Amino acid sequence: METRAGDPGAFAQFDLSRVDSPAFVVDVQKLRSNLKVLADIRDSAGIKVLAALKAFSMWRVAPVVAEYLDGVCTSGLWEALLAAEHYQGEIATYCAAYKAEDLPEILRLSDHVIFNSPGQHARFRPQIEAARAQGELFDIALRINPLHAEGEVPRYDPCAPHSRLGFPVDQLRDEHLEGVTGLHFHTLCEQDFEPLQRTWESLRPRIERFFPQLEWLNFGGGHHVTRADYQREDLIEFLKRVKEETGCQIYLEPGEAVALDAGILVGTVLDTHWNGMPLAITDISATCHMPDVIEAPYRPAMLGELPIDEYEDGQGDAPVRLGGPSCLAGDVIGDYRLPVPCEPGARFAFLDQAHYSMVKTTTFNGVPLPSIWLWDSEADALERVRSFSYQDFRDRLS
Repeated sequence: METRAGDPGAFAQFDLSRVDSPAFVVDVQKLRSNLKVLADIRDSAGIKVLAALKAFSMWRVAPVVAEYLDGVCTSGLWEALLAAEHYQGEIATYCAAYKAEDLPEILRLSDHVIFNSPGQHARFRPQIEAARAQGELFDIALRINPLHAEGEVPRYDPCAPHSRLGFPVDQLRDEHLEGVTGLHFHTLCEQDFEPLQRTWESLRPRIERFFPQLEWLNFGGGHHVTRADYQREDLIEFLKRVKEETGCQIYLEPGEAVALDAGILVGTVLDTHWNGMPLAITDISATCHMPDVIEAPYRPAMLGELPIDEYEDGQGDAPVRLGGPSCLAGDVIGDYRLPVPCEPGARFAFLDQAHYSMVKTTTFNGVPLPSIWLWDSEADALERVRSFSYQDFRDRLS
């Protein structure tokens, strides 16, 4: 999988020695820049935009998000609690399957509760009716599977064959929408406008008979709208047209686009040796700190990386294979030509690591979690937001 992000922006001038290692550093000004783009699309198209906490839930910047967007979307009880505690605006909650004991609190916290199947919605009708009898205000939606695959990698494609995500639209019947006022679908992953348009062209004929009874449509996330070359004007005109032809409020819920290129992950070379090629062990672990590198897989961009083609032309040092400190043989990040000599103590950073990497970190093997820093690139103000200790590792185990 090829990442199309990796613009260093203001990080090109950031001194990596200002933070400990490993460390996530988030630039609040780049975050604002992304949010302004999203707010402009929202205002120009007359839609609503929610930030997906599953991708970026650094609640220290929740007040910044609230300045620009209409609220957040969550993936279950804990994210809904986080949203209610720290974020403002609407809360839309979708989970592939809710636990019965969690649902009353989710209904209390959420403005929109999205079910993955009509069967689950039907089973929980008593809880829904009980919550409304107690004065809770929320609406019910259904996630549908458009059965139109656009994803590059099946693991990240909600429309891949036999996907568990969303109710197959070819099975949708009138009785399935009893009590439902919204439809949700999510089909994209780091993609441009055209895949969204193709998805809608495929889906629209299947659901247009339901438009009169629907209040809103949620087009999910995966829209790379804050990337410089995204076709934003086409998206705006498309959203206007869909809103007019359906009579529905339209939602987007980007996650990655909120924090695109807004954060780096700083690391340090711990040791080097040779085994058929130069090798380096770092304090950044793919499996613990950047699991998408293994799961996708993809190769993250490096801040200041030297061009590989120059080495192929006989210039400069050979690429070094970087890996983490864990015992997993596959804990390999990739092959890189570092912008500094690759020796113990050398600092480096991977770009575009604010989204997903931060929320997916683990302490497998007792590998320490990266600290979290907030940087204002305009004022050059740097704040350590959170550090993690041995006690954080110990206390989650027993």
